[in-house]
Amino acid sequence: MPFGCLALRDGRTYNSLSDITDKYEIGQVLKAKEFCELCLVKERQTDKVYVCKKFLKKDGRKVRKAAKNEIMILKMVKHSNILQLIDAFETRKEFFIIQELATGGDVFDWILDQGNYTERDAANVIRQVLEAVAYIHSLNIVHRNLKNLMYYRESNHNKVVLRDFYLSRFENGSITEPCGTPEYLAPEVVARHRYGRPVDCWAVGVIMYILLSGNPPFYDETEEENTDMHNRIIFCRIVAGEFEFDSPYWDEISPAAKELVCRLMEVDPMLRITAQNALSHGWIAGNGASEKNLKEGVCAQFEKNFAKAKWRVRGIYYHTQQSCTTCQVPLMIVLITLLENGTINNRIMDKDSNLSSIFQFEFQLVLHSLRQISRLNIHRSVTFLCMKSCPCVCVCARKDQSGPHEKTERESKVICPQMTYRGPDSLIHIMLLSMTHTYQKHFIQISSQ
Repeated sequence: MPFGCLALRDGRTYNSLSDITDKYEIGQVLKAKEFCELCLVKERQTDKVYVCKKFLKKDGRKVRKAAKNEIMILKMVKHSNILQLIDAFETRKEFFIIQELATGGDVFDWILDQGNYTERDAANVIRQVLEAVAYIHSLNIVHRNLKNLMYYRESNHNKVVLRDFYLSRFENGSITEPCGTPEYLAPEVVARHRYGRPVDCWAVGVIMYILLSGNPPFYDETEEENTDMHNRIIFCRIVAGEFEFDSPYWDEISPAAKELVCRLMEVDPMLRITAQNALSHGWIAGNGASEKNLKEGVCAQFEKNFAKAKWRVRGIYYHTQQSCTTCQVPLMIVLITLLENGTINNRIMDKDSNLSSIFQFEFQLVLHSLRQISRLNIHRSVTFLCMKSCPCVCVCARKDQSGPHEKTERESKVICPQMTYRGPDSLIHIMLLSMTHTYQKHFIQISSQ
């Protein structure tokens, strides 16, 4: 597909906003990231839905540089495990980067949804990551921000994809500025030495460590996360290479897996295994990966280390708020069932809702939020209730309480007279109320267990 009229030559021309809106229907902002905002767009000619990153030039030189950098690199790379660039535009005020849409959830969600989870499954994930990393390294590109947030795409056999190349750089021997997520930084980055492609291999080692044990290799439980003191303690341990294969979490892990982790997390970047060589390691290419089911232990540690209740509730509020701020779209009723194993199945209840395909992914964000509730060990039937063309958005349900459906329906209609109610007696209570136009107020209530 040809790119939009992005012009970076001396004669410098810019796109108008109509160049973009004539080609794409632009949805609401779903999420604000460090350098950009994310929204969904639908190509008018094909009805295909993509994700769009919008970089605001007014946010400063770093943001402008990040946008130009990502466009330049995404135009170069073409790999099945990298989210591909679809289009790019530059107006006088913004950069727009349109990419493939990954809808499968993150790796943690995928593990939780599996009946069994083994080293072989983890090896398949790491193999795909290494293939993508080896590819960009062959182009002399350093990603610099690999972490455990790579998305699976359900429509493409649940493969792992790399994204977010705005911090990536070409390796030229002069990279010294630290960037990335603290827990994934290599020792040479923390020490502010010159660094290059080996930092990505270190990050893959951190990801592999987490996938096999559910624990981060470098942690500190004495300080609050993301404080300066916490980060300093983490950085000291990273520079020293102080990580352990703690019992009982690593007792069932194969020697081959531990050996590869050690080679990926070698403190000396000159001795660290490369992505290409790691693909030939016995744990990846041979029979070194165990087939023992690790799911129970790994998921328990995921919940402890990466899905704390306070974080989950904050995530539920954020994703629901961001995905439901618009009131001008018809919504549908989705039935969500939280099964005892924590998985979620959803099906469309209202065939006549005429929901524009551009907003379907917004429901995926809400489903992702409800997965976080399932990690709180709330395993009940939940009905996700929405209105059609209503001036407010309400997601309503009830936790186990006696009483007929009519009472729930009557209470709900006080909030939204147009709401259609369906559902069983046993429901979790989630409510989001979005007021209109110049004044918006968001409210979410999650009942405790």
